[in-house]
Amino acid sequence: MEKININPEFNNLNNPETFINHFNTLKEQLASEKENKGLFRVMPANKWIEQAKNRPIPKPLFDKFWFENELCILFADTNMGKSILAVQIGNSISKGEPIQGFKMEAAKQPVLYFDFELTDKQFEIRYSDGFNNHYRFDNMFLRVEINPNAEIPERESFEDYLNYSLEQSIIDTKAKILIVDNLTYLKNETEKAKDALPLMKYLKELKNKYELSILALAHTPKRDLSKPITRNDLQGSKMLINFCDSAFAIGESFQDKSLRYIKQIKARNTEIIYDAENIVICQLHKPFNFLQFEFIDFGVENEHLKKLSEKEKLELEDNIIELKRNNPDISFGQIAKQLRTNKMKVKRVLDRNNS
Repeated sequence: MEKININPEFNNLNNPETFINHFNTLKEQLASEKENKGLFRVMPANKWIEQAKNRPIPKPLFDKFWFENELCILFADTNMGKSILAVQIGNSISKGEPIQGFKMEAAKQPVLYFDFELTDKQFEIRYSDGFNNHYRFDNMFLRVEINPNAEIPERESFEDYLNYSLEQSIIDTKAKILIVDNLTYLKNETEKAKDALPLMKYLKELKNKYELSILALAHTPKRDLSKPITRNDLQGSKMLINFCDSAFAIGESFQDKSLRYIKQIKARNTEIIYDAENIVICQLHKPFNFLQFEFIDFGVENEHLKKLSEKEKLELEDNIIELKRNNPDISFGQIAKQLRTNKMKVKRVLDRNNS
């Protein structure tokens, strides 16, 4: 048990105010000792609620998709516009102005955008008119990239120094909003649970220690574009989804290649509003010098998915049967991954053919 220090002033019984203050302090220390059980803190549910009532209600940073004090994951396939939307969200928060068609109730504040994807020149072309007439970001939008001339201290790994530098940036700027583009730079093998778990623990520790709101971008492996987006489409899905507070995804519309849709995958501060029956439809648009998602309408996900022809369906079934015939020990999951379909589809085809 932790030793309780009694202040010498406590012995001054001639001062009732001092006596009462120290008595209350001792009472709180004893209560805390009773509540703490190793890794756990045990309190009546009503006390948890009383404690929570003193904390501010989280405000939307990007509509129902991302709230204050959340670790949120945005995921999509390559070239779907994750970075474009993430910069647009960061720009919105740093200016205190919502994106048209979306709510944003948080105050104008600094945003740290860790860009591990683009060079400064690639970033420039997105936010200019052919390298002229550049878009003016607010000074509260702070873009961060790796310094190629930085020297890693001896006996320190790149990953450890990266984490130290990330935390130091938070301390120095006092920013409460972090956008990390993308997770694979912090940990190359996020599709494996053993690598995804420590990464998510680290981000959660940062979030709690500095009261942050974190938006982390992640890739999806190749997926069956005729199927709705689910949590299983995220690399390292189980660990990443379990440890994050919220998640949303971007899908490509097969009605029009310039259209994208945004879908909620997980939520804790709100009910899921933007599900398969109510996706948000946007188009990639650059009216002048700012590449962005432009809100168009709401829709149904099934209407934007790839439709397989009868010929494609038969080809897929033949390929499933052929793979199993040539590799009897191959699993349903391995076949599904190789042919970019799902395990249930593989099972149904093989069951029908007694393979």
